[in-house]
Amino acid sequence: MTAAVTAEQAVHGRNTISSRAVRRVVSAVTAEELGVRASEVSVELSDAQGALTVTASTPIHVSPLGAGSRTSGTVLERLARAQTSIRERCLDLTGSTIGRVDLHITGAKLEERRRVL
Repeated sequence: MTAAVTAEQAVHGRNTISSRAVRRVVSAVTAEELGVRASEVSVELSDAQGALTVTASTPIHVSPLGAGSRTSGTVLERLARAQTSIRERCLDLTGSTIGRVDLHITGAKLEERRRVL
């Protein structure tokens, strides 16, 4: 015989996510937002009065001048949107509150133009 456990009887636990796992999630989300590989993103985390401060160093993907742009806005506008998106998506994925996102851009990755022969 098995007994059903109601929500009131269940013992509530706690989930802990390691800082390494949070760094990997932030790396993946940042890479996706900026169009680069996660291995190209380095992330540092620090505590700022209970909220995380994220510092990410990464290149950014940009389209060459004169090419049809897949992204809208200037580089600064894209970075501002990326900061907000990184904060929101990491909260959704890890439950960690991120108070600040600093993006240090280390270079620009240009789309390669290929000639059709």
